Amino acid sequence: MKENNIKNKSFAFAVRVVKLYQYLSEEKREFILSKQLLRSGTSVGAMVREAEHGQSKADFIHKFAIAQKEINETIYWLELLKATDYINESQFSSLHIEAVELMKIITVIIKNTKKNLTLNN
Repeated sequence: MKENNIKNKSFAFAVRVVKLYQYLSEEKREFILSKQLLRSGTSVGAMVREAEHGQSKADFIHKFAIAQKEINETIYWLELLKATDYINESQFSSLHIEAVELMKIITVIIKNTKKNLTLNN
């Protein structure tokens, strides 16, 4: 089931974001960009969890749409951290690949839920 897959993947991604935040704040002494990354990167999983108990299909879609925006923002912060040399290519690449994969999965979930919603009406 894709929802469980996304639930596990978004949680694992959040753990990696927290660890990167710890590295950036402790080793690089970078607090502003890393805090933004922490907020958006952990919010993805939180929205997926909220969607799990959505009050309606529309609420489910809404929560996933927020998760989609948050993962897109996270990709921005990762790109900015790389461009400003706070993280190296290896650190960036690994997280970026995961973030793009999450974006794709979330997008498919939204599209399929919308399609199923219109088919059932």
